[in-house]
Amino acid sequence: MIKKSESVLKGHPDKICDGVADYILTELLKQDNDTRAGIECLIKDELLVIAGEVSTKAVVNYKELAKACLEDIGLNSNEFEILEKISVQSSDIALGVDIGGAGDQGIMYGYAEKGTEKFMPLPIVLSRKLAVKLDELNTRETTLFGKDGKCQVSVKYDKDKPVAITAVVVSLQTKPGIKREIYEVLILKVIKETISSELITSETKILINPTGEFVKGGSYADSGLTGRKLQCDSYGGLALHGGGALSGKDFSKVDRSASYYARYIAKNIVAANLADKCEIGIAYAIGIKEPVSVSINTFGTGAIGEDSLLEIIHQVFNFEPRRIIEEINYTDLYKLSTYGHVGVNIDELPWERLDKVEILNRLANDY
Repeated sequence: MIKKSESVLKGHPDKICDGVADYILTELLKQDNDTRAGIECLIKDELLVIAGEVSTKAVVNYKELAKACLEDIGLNSNEFEILEKISVQSSDIALGVDIGGAGDQGIMYGYAEKGTEKFMPLPIVLSRKLAVKLDELNTRETTLFGKDGKCQVSVKYDKDKPVAITAVVVSLQTKPGIKREIYEVLILKVIKETISSELITSETKILINPTGEFVKGGSYADSGLTGRKLQCDSYGGLALHGGGALSGKDFSKVDRSASYYARYIAKNIVAANLADKCEIGIAYAIGIKEPVSVSINTFGTGAIGEDSLLEIIHQVFNFEPRRIIEEINYTDLYKLSTYGHVGVNIDELPWERLDKVEILNRLANDY
């Protein structure tokens, strides 16, 4: 079986939009931790549109924050025309959120598996590492590379054990007139430094800018939208996803908070050796405190039955949105907008803690 995952660089047009949305939200939360927001962005050529609903005591200039984010990504903000249309959050939604209900309806999933330090699928771990190193390369070699790019890693498995990498694909924007023999050797060096030589074989395909040229990039080559790289944000296409976007939403939106909470539960289940793989699903109705359903799938790897695990989960974890926010609240959301929201190298993320392992094991002993 071959499993594969893709990651994109921070100058990819979709990631620019995620970045701007979370950059603005992070500043709002710094000033007012009770901010409620649903911010969406669209970028095409030199046009950046910011739209959404925000209820906050914070005072910000949305356009100036967007410009600051563009500069942080490595783009020239003076090249962009920025349009902004932000209104106050609907009072109908607020009715339910004010009493602790979910800020939206939807289905959220969290996943974890053994095999990597972060309890994540190896293909997404490798593609993210590669994306980070490629961003470091294009930041260091500004005369050679642009900011857009993406990468993809395919891993061959034998009975759930990774045995070889079958393909590595890198598309990295270059400046006009740069010859392939100049940039290709630098990209190959990054690949070799990032991916273990134990998994690369003589049959591994390494494809760099496979169309032959990648000069026109970013928003001038493709439009970008907030929330269009959800699998890059989560598990690389190797676990279910409910379809709700993450970036630009405060934690009252269960699309974001419950996705993180489901990951928190799944990771602790796997770390407690109660399953080798675990996928948690949570469904909410807007304005209602309790989820309408919670599910678990251990793919036949559970140490005890799934019904028993579900009983234990309900004893340990509280699914009310307000309680989730209290337990895993985090405000520096811009850090999450590029290389993933779960299983990433940000030590302080509350939903990546393994602080429920002991109690899960203790309760499991009774089954």
